[in-house]
Amino acid sequence: MKCPACSAEVVKSVYCHKCGARLDDPEGTSEGGPADAGGSNPGPQLADRLRQGNGAQQDVPEEELWEGTYNVKAMAGAWLVSLLVTMGLIIAGILIAKPVVWWIVLGLILALWLYQVVILASRRLGVRYRLTTHRFFHEAGILIHTTDLIEVIDMDDITYRQTLIDRMTGVGSINIISSDRSHPDLRINGIENVRDVAAMMHDARHAERIRRGLHIERI
Repeated sequence: MKCPACSAEVVKSVYCHKCGARLDDPEGTSEGGPADAGGSNPGPQLADRLRQGNGAQQDVPEEELWEGTYNVKAMAGAWLVSLLVTMGLIIAGILIAKPVVWWIVLGLILALWLYQVVILASRRLGVRYRLTTHRFFHEAGILIHTTDLIEVIDMDDITYRQTLIDRMTGVGSINIISSDRSHPDLRINGIENVRDVAAMMHDARHAERIRRGLHIERI
């Protein structure tokens, strides 16, 4: 269901976890609003209770669920293409059978495989992922290290994608669509056991939304 005040997606509860609006009050009157006897407005009291609730949520221990990086098997498709190109260059060198051509062929083959090694090293050393019960961390960079995080409760959609070679090697990519402003559409590649990791993200998001919804309902 969606909150009528801020349109945030919420689980079944009394109050919205985003803005604190009461969900079972279609006329917009909240607890202690103008409709209460005496016309008192306990808005500050409700805000104080919500702030206390946020403090209680932070006391819940954050547990690490998964940690990973770019998997070597995700390069299988690129290696296959490089192998085919290498065979084609060797066949061309045999057919032409000139020393100059062989030097050119060897130079091209060396450059091709060196490029693949550099790409693999940059992805293995420069990318790391970590999932906890509260947040998802995306770390990137070798010389300049940047860490971005997304609250699991802000994840709106989690999908995973696998090519034919990915299914054979057991890897894939995960696409996360969230309400995070810096990374509304984040794609992480080279994930081993991608189906299990995507399911783990979905379960963490579902559990966090239920936990926060039940907590607000108790306020």
